[in-house]
Amino acid sequence: MTRGSGPGAGAEAAGQVRGGGGPALGGTGADTVPVRADGVPAWLEPVAVLADSVRPEQLSRFLPPDGEGRPSAVLILFGEGERGPELLLIERSAALRSHAGQPSFPGGALDPEDGDPDGDGPLRAALREAREETGLDPAGVQIFGVLPRLYIPVSGFVVTPVLGWWREPSPVGVVDPAETARVFRVPLSDLTDPANRATLIHPSGFRGPAFLVEGALVWGFTAGLIDKIVHYAGWERPWDQDRTVPLA
Repeated sequence: MTRGSGPGAGAEAAGQVRGGGGPALGGTGADTVPVRADGVPAWLEPVAVLADSVRPEQLSRFLPPDGEGRPSAVLILFGEGERGPELLLIERSAALRSHAGQPSFPGGALDPEDGDPDGDGPLRAALREAREETGLDPAGVQIFGVLPRLYIPVSGFVVTPVLGWWREPSPVGVVDPAETARVFRVPLSDLTDPANRATLIHPSGFRGPAFLVEGALVWGFTAGLIDKIVHYAGWERPWDQDRTVPLA
């Protein structure tokens, strides 16, 4: 997510943009961005199935208000690393106005050149923001699904989670320290390890899933989505939900 932006077309958008080839990043939003699940590794197939069947309320209790919120998108990018399947995350700069210092998926608000928020716009935004934040080459990413729009009340963002398979990995790292403090990959085996899971307690009283991985405390919207994906993909292992960590 870029400065002043944050992490919205739901699952219905996937039906509008399915096709072959790799992602297109046309400036005017004129070119179709393909969404296809063929060719993803077998371990990722449950997530592709999830994208076609999950309902918004299964992912979050915070759903977009009618006609309100700023359209945004995040890229949930799965790849293969030295320790097996992994997920790409960033840590936002502490200087940002929104979600400062928080681990998150790459992503941000739609720009006009991304195109229609109800069409391909969120897909373009997710890829563009990932490129701007991590140096990722979008040509190596296969978008294989789109999850329903969700809402982040604290910032007013309507978020479209875009699912990507890192078919051809490219080097990634911090592009602008004013926006991104760190870029890191987390093995799925760490995210599903019960020793790395806890329930976060926010000073406001909010309680939600958390992951202690790669020296980071992943919580909030990002942890909530990871928790649901792990659960519905059948990857979840029993963990102690009474184990709590406070947010300092």
